[in-house]
Amino acid sequence: MEAVVARIRLVLVLCVAAAAAAALMASPGAAAGEGAAAAATAQELRRGFSVTHDQSYSQFQPVLADPTGAFALGFLRVKATMLDLAVLHLPSAFPLWRAIPDRPAPWSAPASLSFDGGLVLTDRAASKVLWSAAAASPGDRAVLLNTSNLQIQSTSAGVVWQSFDHPSDTIVQGQNLTTAAALYTLDRRFAMRLGSNYFALYIEPPSPGGVAAAAMYLKHTALQAKAQIVAGGGPTYARVEPDGFLAMYQKEGPPADVLSFDTFNRGVRALRRMTLEPDGNLRAYYWDGARWAADYTSITEACELPTTCGAYSVCAQPRGGCECLLGNATDGSGCAAAAAPGSLCGTPGGEVGGLYRAVRRRGVEPANKELLGFERAASAADCEARCERKCSCWGAVYSNGTGYCYLLDYPAQLLVEGDERKLGYFKVRSLEEEAAGRGGGGGAGGVKAALLAVGVAAVVGAAAFGAYRAWDRRRRAAADARRQLGAVDDGLSPGP
Repeated sequence: MEAVVARIRLVLVLCVAAAAAAALMASPGAAAGEGAAAAATAQELRRGFSVTHDQSYSQFQPVLADPTGAFALGFLRVKATMLDLAVLHLPSAFPLWRAIPDRPAPWSAPASLSFDGGLVLTDRAASKVLWSAAAASPGDRAVLLNTSNLQIQSTSAGVVWQSFDHPSDTIVQGQNLTTAAALYTLDRRFAMRLGSNYFALYIEPPSPGGVAAAAMYLKHTALQAKAQIVAGGGPTYARVEPDGFLAMYQKEGPPADVLSFDTFNRGVRALRRMTLEPDGNLRAYYWDGARWAADYTSITEACELPTTCGAYSVCAQPRGGCECLLGNATDGSGCAAAAAPGSLCGTPGGEVGGLYRAVRRRGVEPANKELLGFERAASAADCEARCERKCSCWGAVYSNGTGYCYLLDYPAQLLVEGDERKLGYFKVRSLEEEAAGRGGGGGAGGVKAALLAVGVAAVVGAAAFGAYRAWDRRRRAAADARRQLGAVDDGLSPGP
């Protein structure tokens, strides 16, 4: 009997070992040695910890794992050549959080991650810090929770830093997005921010420190109020709830607003995330065990999405076709540069300061006009003059029907076709003038270069003409000599 039991135990052990080996071999995308390294990933980091980036990993080198093994912190390869630090959802290989250094290092860089009270990502070859977690006070350990929240904890002070307070482009369920933080697309073109009783999406200024402002293109206000937003009652925050909605709160209790996802009434409970996508759209997903299933899309009309048509373009509703303000077609990448330095001051009827010129277009209006302020103007000329005199104004749209004058404090974008009573005036940068300006000395430099070219051409032409005249004189003299010789030789000419 004991022999039979022993055999059964042996069979069970072999089955478990075979299943574990099969699971390891079936791990998608695992490079040689990555499975074993993942199994040895630390559960917490203590002071004095340091790990060097291993370039033999193909995409992701895990350093710290959560208790469930669903998430890991490690070195992530982005855009094929760059290095970043990220918290990855391992089943989908999706980065739920990224450090995004201001000056990223190449994947081949000899980088290291260390913990000595704070997390520090360093490029050892350049002897520079790429990124660090600015903790309120030094921590004793770093851990990754089963919510994907990376925390630095202190025995005396509790949590002194956490990734949930510093999101990149994504928030996951249970993570509070406060007015002190924002979601940004990874190229920082678009942002999601909370206001006092709303959240909004923005086109970010194209050049920091310039005259352009952030352009709001979507706003969701807390209208379905179950609890009132109290002025002065503290900051608001938003949170993705596991039941399938985004809730806005001012304090714990009933939410002030509920934005339902598609699965809200279906009882689907799963890991959820909300991401500000590279195209500027805000979308929600849930993990169904095999893929991230789409659950919510904030913008469904093509012309209301800022990336459908680029800067200085007009979008045709509802098909989403794009056309430049000057009438030529565009593929959506824009018709001119959307950024420029300097002032936008000008004089009526003339050039609009340096690298800008005025473009007028009938039958256009802003797709986000409900989010713009407006003024009453007596006429289209009055509306245009207000923008022309205002150094921070990039354009104006006047409606003959209402007398409203919409002033744009950002480069012309999100324009849609309207009726002929809508008149638009826009300050547009000329790419040719910009290129000339970069040549050194702006327009004056271009004129000098042109004059120099003309002078050189004149000198070369004069020299060539003089050489031709000298050659012609020699040719004529030789011909005369041949004619005289032919007269002596019985009038026979040697020919031309």
